[in-house]
Amino acid sequence: WETCWFKVELSIPPAWAGREVHFVWESDGEGMVWRDAQPVQGLTKEGEKTSYILTRSLKESEPHSLTLYVELACNGLFGAGKGSMIAPPDPDRRVTLSKAELVVFNRDVYELLVDLEILLDMAQLLGEENQRSFQALYAANQMVNVCDVTDPSTFPAARDLAAAIFRQRNGESQHTIHAMGHCHIDSAWLWPYEETIRKCARSWVTVVHLMEHNPELTFACSQLGLIPVLWQAQQFEWVRRSYPGLYARIQDFVAKGQFIPVGGTWVEMDGNLPSGESMVRQFLQGQRFFQEQFGRICSEFWLPDTFGYSAQLPQLMRGCGIQRFLTQKLSWNLVNSFPHHTFFWEGIDGSRVLTHFPPGDSYGMHGRVEEMLKTVKNNKDKGRVNHSAFLFGFGDGGGGPTQKMLDRMKRMSDTDGLPRVQLSTPDQLFSVLEKESSQLCTWVGELFLELHNGTYTTQAQIKKGNRECERILHDVEVFSSLAVAQDREFQYPASQLQQLWRLLLLNQFHDVLPGSCIQLVVEDALQYYTEIRRAGAQLQEEAVESLCRDLLQPEEGSSQSTLVLNTLSWERTEVISRPGPNGEDTLALVTVPSMGYTLVQEPLMPPQPVVVQEGDEGFFTMENGLISVCVDTMGHLVSLRLMDSKRSSVADGCANQFALFDDVPLYWDAWDVMDYHLETRKPVTTVLKPLKVILGGGLRGSMGFSLKVGKSSILTQEIILDAMCPYLRFQTQVEWKEAHKFLKVEIPVAVQSTNATYEIQFGHLQRPTHWNTSWDWARFEVWGHKWMDLSEHGFGVALLNDCKYGASVHKNVLSLSL
Repeated sequence: WETCWFKVELSIPPAWAGREVHFVWESDGEGMVWRDAQPVQGLTKEGEKTSYILTRSLKESEPHSLTLYVELACNGLFGAGKGSMIAPPDPDRRVTLSKAELVVFNRDVYELLVDLEILLDMAQLLGEENQRSFQALYAANQMVNVCDVTDPSTFPAARDLAAAIFRQRNGESQHTIHAMGHCHIDSAWLWPYEETIRKCARSWVTVVHLMEHNPELTFACSQLGLIPVLWQAQQFEWVRRSYPGLYARIQDFVAKGQFIPVGGTWVEMDGNLPSGESMVRQFLQGQRFFQEQFGRICSEFWLPDTFGYSAQLPQLMRGCGIQRFLTQKLSWNLVNSFPHHTFFWEGIDGSRVLTHFPPGDSYGMHGRVEEMLKTVKNNKDKGRVNHSAFLFGFGDGGGGPTQKMLDRMKRMSDTDGLPRVQLSTPDQLFSVLEKESSQLCTWVGELFLELHNGTYTTQAQIKKGNRECERILHDVEVFSSLAVAQDREFQYPASQLQQLWRLLLLNQFHDVLPGSCIQLVVEDALQYYTEIRRAGAQLQEEAVESLCRDLLQPEEGSSQSTLVLNTLSWERTEVISRPGPNGEDTLALVTVPSMGYTLVQEPLMPPQPVVVQEGDEGFFTMENGLISVCVDTMGHLVSLRLMDSKRSSVADGCANQFALFDDVPLYWDAWDVMDYHLETRKPVTTVLKPLKVILGGGLRGSMGFSLKVGKSSILTQEIILDAMCPYLRFQTQVEWKEAHKFLKVEIPVAVQSTNATYEIQFGHLQRPTHWNTSWDWARFEVWGHKWMDLSEHGFGVALLNDCKYGASVHKNVLSLSL
């Protein structure tokens, strides 16, 4: 991921006076041209950017000798893998420079070739039933006849033949395509965060250079990288710090309305897994950055490449000043084709946002005739709206628009037989769609992507780090707010919290939190979580010391006491572990008010202690006056019931069953788990250590066991029941050494319901437990947050977790993906 530098000394021959002169550079590594200590051109062979224009018409007054510098990276547009595009970095990769030349560029020949390309595409793609295809074919044929490649004086006549076709206008009813430059840059994926900074610079400097010569070009910028078409605040911040000259040029084009901030979030985050508070912070940090840097907030939420969209997003968007949404990812659905491209999306509270999917089903178009025709033909809302978006430019690894893309679309701006193409802005598009919205349909609930279901579980340490750090920052803010309310001298750690939140938000990028990134990115992410934990613990300690200063200075002779704090919004009575007089942890039952704290000296005595008993045939039971559980030697729950009810909540006497599945998807290994994995279920049955009692009762009863999973993995679990606690806890650790395997835990319950309920951001969502339709069975693996519930009238069972997201409920089986 390091770069090397080339010093390039050029001398343009005087005989080239009046000619257009390019510096050509071809390499399989990404590069950047620097001139006068400023970046001026990105170089990417895969992105069709292999030259830097030195002069468009060499004048005698221009310098004929100059020095350039080229910064060359070993990685290409899609990382540094071997063979397949989706591959980890190859440590033996070498970069090859295949061409470095000073050349004369023949603009007339280039323009002729673009003319012929458009005409031939029209002839091939419009179809034999369309007379325009024949007109285009005959015009191209005449051009060949007229043009003598050895005589440039014949070129204008040939171009006039093409212009005659392009000048024939459309009727008023023709579909209008709103073309916007775009450059999707993944903030981290097949490359680390550091490389993204250079990717942003390469892409954005190229866009700015294009704008200087094409004032009609508009560019929508959203990603966390340096130069995408959508604005993502983090990427702008990177460019501002690392390339201040480029950033100043970008600000100029923002003021002109060509470089257009969209998105509104700090990064293009995953659309499912971040908590509600995290999503609010994404919008808060993003919108605040755009307001401070560009004098405006974003009116469009732009999230084209994440793996599904929570049903809570419409409400969050509306609360953050956004009423428009653009994506295209649901075109990747593996089973069902989404029925709309332009529609209203309604969230769980009834909030609605105008939503548009570019009908070309891509955010990386190249301005070709074929793509224009697909955009019109594919539009599923014909008759309701007559306008659609067209995002053009190389993406994912950066790159952005090219001059050739613009030149193609100029010829199609209003040509009979093709849709009308205009360079536009997100605001212009959505303003027209709003006027045409009276006949639009409404989609209620989540936008579930029927693909990439494995991202809910991939990279378990990242999932755990995200959940823990969300909780830590919540707790720091609670304690700091209470401290400020009590002590005006306490300094609320606003800047430190913003830094930590931005680190966490960065890790919620849609290829980091899902785990669909290379190992180097995972290592960076885990390091950021470690930093948040460390700094968060320090801030929490400072706030608690200020808040409880008097309580932390016990009077002489007083008995030992423990300060216990509760950051949740309800009173809690729970068993805690606290340091004893001999340095060993002891248990205590305590009650702590909501959002408060208490000093515990004499712990409470439970009305009924936990009783642990060994029964016949190796079964063990635990009771605490509220619930009773019976467990066999393999850790299966044979029964689980409320003490005042005779009804067991588990079915088949086999809850807490671990199961191993084959995980061999069709292509996207880190992303996908396919429905056929369910046919490979193998219960985990090899016992390494049978169930035994760990704590014999009183304030806490617990028992533990170990299983062998697969070929060489070990699972250890402790089942815990505390006094006065209405639920059973499972403390599970897995030493995971399997490849292409998927571990789940299953809880069959004695509940009959056609819908299960899952926690999502600031709410919950119901999904079917049956597979009646293709829309139902496509959700064989879904996501949820801290709990899922299966209930019927008057009775139900919930399964909670502290660091997992993948889940499913089919019929009566609650399944948590580990």
